[in-house]
Amino acid sequence: MTYSRGASAYGRGANAYARVGVESGVMSANPHQLIVMLFDGAQAAIRAARIHMQSGNIGEKGKSISKALDIINNGLAAALDQEKGGEIAERLGSLYEYIVRLLLAANLRNDEESLDQAEKLLEDIASAWREIGQQQSA
Repeated sequence: MTYSRGASAYGRGANAYARVGVESGVMSANPHQLIVMLFDGAQAAIRAARIHMQSGNIGEKGKSISKALDIINNGLAAALDQEKGGEIAERLGSLYEYIVRLLLAANLRNDEESLDQAEKLLEDIASAWREIGQQQSA
């Protein structure tokens, strides 16, 4: 076995281990924790997009932004309950739409400032979610 094949096997094993860890976390999480995990995933994708943008890796930047968009559209926005959430759900939905527009602009124009704004808005909402979770556990 050559070194490169060994390193490749190690990488696959590490990725599989990471997937099991994430899947275990998802399986044991309550709905509130799942939303926090979605925020964490979107923010991680935005950070990766920034790194790829700075290094000129356009393809990977696009993949990272697409991942963040998917989490926001099909995770966070889809989880909003308009009936029970009322005005708060409506405002969060509008905020998610704005964040999506920021990410699309960042991708189209290689605009790091739009990435920063999107990440800051997500962090503001995520920190509120985390605080609610801490209050519920206390």
